[in-house]
Amino acid sequence: MAARNRLPPWHDEVRLANGREILIRPIRPDDALPVRAGFSLLQPETLRHRFLREMSELTPEMAQRLTRSDPKTTFVLVAGENLPAGEAVIGAIARVHAPAGSGEGEFAILVGQYLAGMGVGRQLMLRLVRWARGKRLERLYGDVPEENEPMLALAGSVGFRREGDPRDGLVRMVLDLDSAGQA
Repeated sequence: MAARNRLPPWHDEVRLANGREILIRPIRPDDALPVRAGFSLLQPETLRHRFLREMSELTPEMAQRLTRSDPKTTFVLVAGENLPAGEAVIGAIARVHAPAGSGEGEFAILVGQYLAGMGVGRQLMLRLVRWARGKRLERLYGDVPEENEPMLALAGSVGFRREGDPRDGLVRMVLDLDSAGQA
């Protein structure tokens, strides 16, 4: 591959099961408006699974925090059309937040219905795990609503295990990074 055809770090073009091509890349500040616009396309159930409450919009402040997070402690990826940032429709977002010195990171993934069931969540999860390993975190975890069977199955397929009994309808999924095989 010629040097001019290489993508920047953490940028991957992915062909989905239906033949559609998407770009997975780190979020950028100019993604704030497309992220807010895409939020309105999400089903209420999808939002409840991710935010654990009813939400009708992503506020400008929330979008700014998401698109301008500290790269030392937070890694955010988006998946969507292969267009310039600020122009692409964003269909999925994945995030790991790892407070400095904690040795662990909390993941969250949100996949819109237009990309659901096509392997996008798995693609994003594998990249979050790779980033966490690169940061030498000891574990990665996420609290998943117990009725969100697709996310529980996805996390289990990547090596996460359930930790403890469900609390308040949430299942903690944990991946011990130092002892886990490479996903």
